[in-house]
Amino acid sequence: MKAGVITFPGSNCDRDIQTILENFFKVPTDMLWHADSIQGSYDLLVVPGGFSYGDYLRAGAIARFAPAMQDLLKHSQKGGYVLGICNGFQILCESHLLPGALIRNQNLKHICKDVSLLPESSNKVFGKLQGPLSIPVSHGEGNYRADEDTLKSLQDNSQIAFRYQDNPNGSIENIAGITSKDGRVMGMMPHPERATDPVNGKTQGKPIMEAILNSMQAA
Repeated sequence: MKAGVITFPGSNCDRDIQTILENFFKVPTDMLWHADSIQGSYDLLVVPGGFSYGDYLRAGAIARFAPAMQDLLKHSQKGGYVLGICNGFQILCESHLLPGALIRNQNLKHICKDVSLLPESSNKVFGKLQGPLSIPVSHGEGNYRADEDTLKSLQDNSQIAFRYQDNPNGSIENIAGITSKDGRVMGMMPHPERATDPVNGKTQGKPIMEAILNSMQAA
């Protein structure tokens, strides 16, 4: 198994997820620059957290046009796995790899704290996890929005991955993360990579990462 992490101007969690994948899960992980085409083959491509292009226009709106993202789209179309965390989730929604959109938090303030996540039991990737899981969030635009038809489709196809126990940002239906219908594209606002290393005093993100890798190995 091999992973790649796309770095944009403004990314600040790219090294975090690389370190976690390599040191805790023994997954060789390359750093990939946004302006370059992606060379070689990867099982998992990660779009990390941060503030790509300074979140100008709106979070993820410019990053979707990066050359590396065009290759990520091809990777996804071929059945490759994709994970977007925080700003990465925003970019995946802007790229239409996942439905819906992320807008300003309801209180119009940046939120940085631990939240309690409830895994959705029907989701094929994360449904076996036991919650609540205490995971950090850090975002100003984490308020997930979708129209009624999209929400119904997410529910009917078991695409909701996580809900907030105490909604910090106003997300509709308390949604904190979703997946594609086949479970190969995953997006979430909370940061499991910040809650995996015991040095941080937080380890409840580790089961989330394990669930992703186990899903890949079982495919």
